[in-house]
Amino acid sequence: MNNAKWIFGLMILLIWSCSPKDEIIPDPQSDKVRGAIFESMEEWYYWNTELPTSINSANYSSNEEFLNAITFKPLDRFSYLTTQDAFNNAFVGKNAGHGFGFAFDAAERLYLTFVYDESPAGKDGWQRGWEIIEINGKAISAYKNASGGYDFQLGTSDPGITNSFTFKLPDGTTSTRTNVKAEYQSNSVLHKEVIDLDGKKVGYWVYQSFKATAGQSPTKSLEVDESMKFFEDAGINELIIDLRYNGGGSVAVAEQINNYLIQLSNTGKLMYTNKLNSLKTSLQRSVNFKKAGSLNLDKLIFITSRGSASASELVINCLEPYFDITLVGDNTYGKPVGSFPLSSYNDILKQNNVELVPITFATANSEGKAEYFDGFPADFAVGDSPQFNWGDPNDLRFAAVLHVLQNGSVGGRLLNTFYRPKWEMIDQFKGLQQEFPAY
Repeated sequence: MNNAKWIFGLMILLIWSCSPKDEIIPDPQSDKVRGAIFESMEEWYYWNTELPTSINSANYSSNEEFLNAITFKPLDRFSYLTTQDAFNNAFVGKNAGHGFGFAFDAAERLYLTFVYDESPAGKDGWQRGWEIIEINGKAISAYKNASGGYDFQLGTSDPGITNSFTFKLPDGTTSTRTNVKAEYQSNSVLHKEVIDLDGKKVGYWVYQSFKATAGQSPTKSLEVDESMKFFEDAGINELIIDLRYNGGGSVAVAEQINNYLIQLSNTGKLMYTNKLNSLKTSLQRSVNFKKAGSLNLDKLIFITSRGSASASELVINCLEPYFDITLVGDNTYGKPVGSFPLSSYNDILKQNNVELVPITFATANSEGKAEYFDGFPADFAVGDSPQFNWGDPNDLRFAAVLHVLQNGSVGGRLLNTFYRPKWEMIDQFKGLQQEFPAY
């Protein structure tokens, strides 16, 4: 397994291919395809013993409905279907859409939370902190539904779809922008800087998703390499990692980051172990830290939220036994399990361009911690304030982190800002898009 590429939500195993199945029928929604889905789940699904003993695939109108009927509901919120191209593109940042995220503040005002540099929104100059007051000529309140959530009706991510947004800018002026969805390359690093704080150099790194750089072998991110070199050159002592909108991604990139962050004294020690179902125990493995770079950190602080999921949680879990880690913001999402695509092992799925990505493994840190389906609790619960740009001391969660670094705690004024919004972007997406949530 030395050549395996693992991804949280992705693990490509370079092992044998399955024997050819029966004659392939080029009909993705056929009963034969649903049979292949069930057969693959019996072999690879982490909870394969919980699958129904019998099921009639003809009773379901789509592959998605069929998969939903057979997954282990108490714990599996994550298994999904997609296409092979969509899956492969997502993990190297090949996106389509407007290229932004948004969130509500405590007063239920809607703000841009991040904007990808090369996206249609990024090329039009949009920035975190812009308030959205209208979408397609309608006030934000018009999109609220009876349950208290929102349906913004922005359409699919297909290129060519147009939406109009009216913004209130930080200087008080308004601007209406029409934006056309298009294909673009997304960036993972949204912001990085070095802060002088009480004689210490503190790095601040806003990391939005664990994406590899296309063409890199072994799978890794050049953005991560460049960021860590930036912090090494600055000689930082402590690092703030902002994962508040990071839905996950590549385990290989998570390992890359962990190897930069770990202390030299802990190189060679256990990072994590994984566990597969009883049919695949021979594929289980342990991963040890292998120190990269020259960072020598005294402390790590993470800014987290319900939007921090999957590989974000893996990084926190793996480093927790070796660092004094503090979480500021809100509890994380709760995804201690991962997936890899199965079409490589089933010709019917492959030839019909059906990519099945079910939960196939769980991970545990060096202390055996593996069951965090409720997420990691924040040490200091502080409200989000998306109206402020990255590194602005008025950003409540960023300000709280600075308090922790200076005083070891957060004062009551900041703790009193905590709120949980009724609508959160990560909950508006399913499957592949939930791992990389963006409009």
